Amino acid sequence: MDIATLVDRAARRFGEHLAVEGPDAAGHWQRLTFAGLGDRVLRLAAGLRRMGLQPGDRVLDLQSNSTTYLETDLAIRAAGLVRVALNYRLHPEDWARIAADCGATTLIYDTRFAGDAAGLASQLDRVLVVGSDSAPGTPLDSLLDAPAPAVGTASDPDDLCGLHYSSGTTGHPKGAQRTHRNWVAGTVNMTHDVLGGPPSATDVYCHAGPITHTSGLFVLPFLVAGARQVILPKWDADQFADAITRYGVTHTALVPTMVSRLLALDDDTLAPARRRLRVLGYAGAPMPPEVIRAAHSRITPNLVQYYGLVEAIPPVTILDAADHATGLDAEPDLLSSAGRPALGVELRVVDESGQPVPDGDIGEVITRGDHVMRGYWNGSGRTDLGKAVVDGWLHTGDLGRLDGSGRLWLVDRVGDMIITGGYNVYPREVEDVVAEVPGVTQVAVVGVTDADWGQRVVALYTADGDVDENTVTTHCRDRLASYKRPKQAIRVTSFPLNSTQKIAKKVLRERLELGEELPRWNA
Repeated sequence: MDIATLVDRAARRFGEHLAVEGPDAAGHWQRLTFAGLGDRVLRLAAGLRRMGLQPGDRVLDLQSNSTTYLETDLAIRAAGLVRVALNYRLHPEDWARIAADCGATTLIYDTRFAGDAAGLASQLDRVLVVGSDSAPGTPLDSLLDAPAPAVGTASDPDDLCGLHYSSGTTGHPKGAQRTHRNWVAGTVNMTHDVLGGPPSATDVYCHAGPITHTSGLFVLPFLVAGARQVILPKWDADQFADAITRYGVTHTALVPTMVSRLLALDDDTLAPARRRLRVLGYAGAPMPPEVIRAAHSRITPNLVQYYGLVEAIPPVTILDAADHATGLDAEPDLLSSAGRPALGVELRVVDESGQPVPDGDIGEVITRGDHVMRGYWNGSGRTDLGKAVVDGWLHTGDLGRLDGSGRLWLVDRVGDMIITGGYNVYPREVEDVVAEVPGVTQVAVVGVTDADWGQRVVALYTADGDVDENTVTTHCRDRLASYKRPKQAIRVTSFPLNSTQKIAKKVLRERLELGEELPRWNA
């Protein structure tokens, strides 16, 4: 099974039923039926092939939420090409590194990023623009001139259809290779476990957050079920609350930061969510128990948490609505669990030799199944992320423990990774940028619990001379994506060291969490 077949089947089966609505790349509200969406996707796919692109070629896709984004997402993969989604929140230097690593020759971008993407576009063979006929590049709509083929390019289930990049602890991007089989497996697991079964024709999913991120996991489950999708151009708590009533939203997925923003609204504004939301999925960062309790009582009792990785399409594990109810009523520790494995997922916790550890013991989380990536682009074996695929098992680099019922508790994330607002931040990348500031001698970046963001990025440093904290944060603002920038910079006189004379980040985190005094430098 491949993406082109799924699109074609949905178009034939659901025909004139409404499939998706939202702003197109030019900002005009667009409503597409399943037949109309399928026609546009397959014509775009054929147009990309007419340009000379061959199966397996990598195509960079730089867009924010729109109906056009959803069309190109599906069309690239339906054409047998490899879609490389560029997170628009990354720095242009990150985009350039990704383009060089995957050997991309083609860029599709919307005009909102024309300035930042100019340097990248100048290095590529083909540039397609959406949202304007006057911006540099070939208008994407020009590919729609020819009729749609009967079906898109047939692909083998194990053909590569996407590269999903995540920066490692050295700051170098690594592309997880995702196949058609991976995406179909993720669709089945998402439908069975997170959604609790196929959506009905009256169900509506709202893409309230970036489709590049967790929301994109729900495109195929709703497409193949014949259910409607509504796209919001950007996250806004008030607009999302309004959309629930305006479009009859029944399902959505948010990161904890978004849930916190919703909880800032009054009860009258949240009342439609309480009445209508059948599933509110959340992922991307730990959510404090007090936030879970407030969301359960004020937004919806139908909360589902899911865990996954770039290298293993979510859901890997699920903490379902019944688990949430039990946790809130009688077993509060349950709210910190990542839940049980999804339908098509094998999961173990193992020791350093790869042998399963007894229930309750801590070890590395490994997983196997059709949801696991094919490997990293341009590399194999264990990486600086601490991850590897060995005999089909993905060694995640995450530490966890299992209980007797098969529920997973994550003890620590890979290395010292920070999850802020649902995005992964690897401290080494931020540390390298802070170290560029003249006079800085040592740097440690850690994540500290934050009720709004899940974690916030804090940079601690020592320095010679007059290097104030504003100098550090200003430098980071010019060099890093917004979510990677330290929310706080602290100049200290010394760092706690471990037995190998390395900075003891665990001690730093603990002191910051407890509000203990650090050996701060005073001007």
